[in-house]
Amino acid sequence: FPDATYIYVADPASGRARRVTRSPVLATLATDFAWTADGASIVTVLVPEHRAFRPVAPARPAGPQVKQTLEGENRLRTYASLMATPYDEALLEWHATGQLAVVDVERRRARPVGEPAMIQSVDPSPDGHWARVTRMVKPFSTIVPVRNFGRVEELWDLTTGAVVARLHETPMNVGVRDDDDGDDDGAEERRGLAWRPDGAGLTFLQRAPAPEAADSTGPEADAEEGGEGRRGGRPDRVMLWRPPFDSTSLEVVYESPRRIQSHRFSEDASVLFLQRRQGGRVSEAAVFLADPGEEHPIVDYDADDLLAHPGSLVSADGSLPAPPGPRFFGGGGGGGAGTAVQLSADGEHVFLYGVRYHEDPMEEGPVAFLDRVAIRTGEKTRVFEGSNDGVWERLTAVLDIDAGSFVLTRESPTEVAQSYRVENGSEVRLTDNLDPTPDVTAAPRERFVVERPDGFRFLVNVTLPPDYRPGTRLPAMFWFYPREYEDQDNYDERGRTYNRNAFPRFGTRSMQYLVRLGYAVVEPDAPIVGPAGKQNNHYEHDLRNNLAVVIDSLDARGLIDRGRLGIGGHSYGAFSTVNAMVHTPFFKAGIAGDGNYNRTFTPMSFQNERRLLWEARDVYLGMSPFLYADQLTGALLLYHGLHDQNVGTDPDHSPRLFHALNGLGKEAAMYLYPYEDHGPAARETILDLWARWTAWLDTHLGRPTPAGEVTTGG
Repeated sequence: FPDATYIYVADPASGRARRVTRSPVLATLATDFAWTADGASIVTVLVPEHRAFRPVAPARPAGPQVKQTLEGENRLRTYASLMATPYDEALLEWHATGQLAVVDVERRRARPVGEPAMIQSVDPSPDGHWARVTRMVKPFSTIVPVRNFGRVEELWDLTTGAVVARLHETPMNVGVRDDDDGDDDGAEERRGLAWRPDGAGLTFLQRAPAPEAADSTGPEADAEEGGEGRRGGRPDRVMLWRPPFDSTSLEVVYESPRRIQSHRFSEDASVLFLQRRQGGRVSEAAVFLADPGEEHPIVDYDADDLLAHPGSLVSADGSLPAPPGPRFFGGGGGGGAGTAVQLSADGEHVFLYGVRYHEDPMEEGPVAFLDRVAIRTGEKTRVFEGSNDGVWERLTAVLDIDAGSFVLTRESPTEVAQSYRVENGSEVRLTDNLDPTPDVTAAPRERFVVERPDGFRFLVNVTLPPDYRPGTRLPAMFWFYPREYEDQDNYDERGRTYNRNAFPRFGTRSMQYLVRLGYAVVEPDAPIVGPAGKQNNHYEHDLRNNLAVVIDSLDARGLIDRGRLGIGGHSYGAFSTVNAMVHTPFFKAGIAGDGNYNRTFTPMSFQNERRLLWEARDVYLGMSPFLYADQLTGALLLYHGLHDQNVGTDPDHSPRLFHALNGLGKEAAMYLYPYEDHGPAARETILDLWARWTAWLDTHLGRPTPAGEVTTGG
């Protein structure tokens, strides 16, 4: 609704939906809601019934805007839209203060719980009687964003509204560097706090108390985070905190001489699952709590060995763990302590779901699999293995794991993904997804490796017009986004999860649509390589060499007219686009959106650069294309959302650069879009951008040659 948010409940049988909240939902901080385990109620945050009127802006400023430095080094990035006045603070409190409520879904009645507060999140217990409530607290700040404000986590009684315990308090993060000596001051802290799935109470990890006679000044016995602990260290415990959550209702569920990284339970909490990490190895074991004297190994593997990943435990809610990959190294899968592990009906087996990747992903696609594992013996049985014959099959939901009933999704490079219900070898198609751009899907594609003069190898993706004829040299549009790597192995690791059988996916701003107009679209990787933390020492050098070797390779393949090249990118890609146009002579046209073009305006680090301007002055200056605007070659189109809230890409960057280019006699255009954030979203904006992009490229690269006419280009 234009002026309010409500919760609707849909009937999957009829497809009908009905509103269950009479009062509007307050979706400012707590943007989600939770069902109680019985499905009868929803716990949410509503607009308070007797809410005061929205604060009115003062007719005149009450005084100056004030900021004061804090003691210590406050290395904050350049956040957008920070609070500046007392009115801002009053407005935030008004927007953030909501009423916790339990909504009876059938009767559509909301029962308020406690007093209105600035509630950030709510996590109800399985029985619906208690809830973990996180509140934002004052004081507010004018130097850090809202997400850095202080907060407290409390345990609320959903029947009476009483706060029965304070679970955790997080002070405001003002960015001041911590110069502590590394001692583990949080040794007694609860870790991995969550509701136990059987409803018995809260479960968490905690070290056993230190013996009373222990020398408190001696060295800690625990190793660093993730380690196993030195001999003689205090045991690690899995704890249960039962209602009424006082000092007498704590129980030790399990004790281990080795540190536990995380823990989970089966739905009935009869089996405890422990994950540990030591160095690069990850292990998971199961403990039958009726006989806790033995740990049964489930998996043990090297977190960095993607090809040998055994899969991750399947959750009892039917969801499947994310496949392993560079972003999930370290074991992955399955959620936190409150997410129950799926057991077989006999309670003796668990299930591991994963993806097996090939050594050469460009030659063979990945294979999804589901294994049934006997907890006591470790014996594995393959339950499901996806096809790898030019298609990508994977499970997306578990319906009845013992009956072999799943939702399977299947796609290929030419067929859009469809979902099927599979059971006992039969399939029922559930979806009828359509490919909105079949011509772009069918467009010829090339993916190949190029090598720089320094021997570094990286990938290039090229999309050609659907009617492309070999030998035709095309005007080309490069679209790219540089990333930093330490070495070749570090770069190659990222490509190990490439899926050659996946259906191509396009967004509203995907440059591949340009093939409809006869352009080749080139998407090269752009690796910036160097020692950790110092990759940007080589930014300009690698940028030039990357682009040069890609252009030479495309030219040698006869795909492009190297005299008709454009380049573009968004955000850091926009920044790098302008750098390419001031440091190379290759491009006649550029498109740069929502970028930062002067790194002196982000002096406390940017992107993956962690050094300060004053620690790497030459790097900051050399990477600032604004300072080299007089060297711009080609015509540059700038666009920017006027409400860009991204760190470091204030909308003022584009007008500043345009002003410089205009004063230097360079050819440029700029389009500033109202209400847009860091990335255009409105239909009107997207259509306007495409009209201007295509006109810009047609003007400065020359309209592509009609199909069938071969040019030799030079």
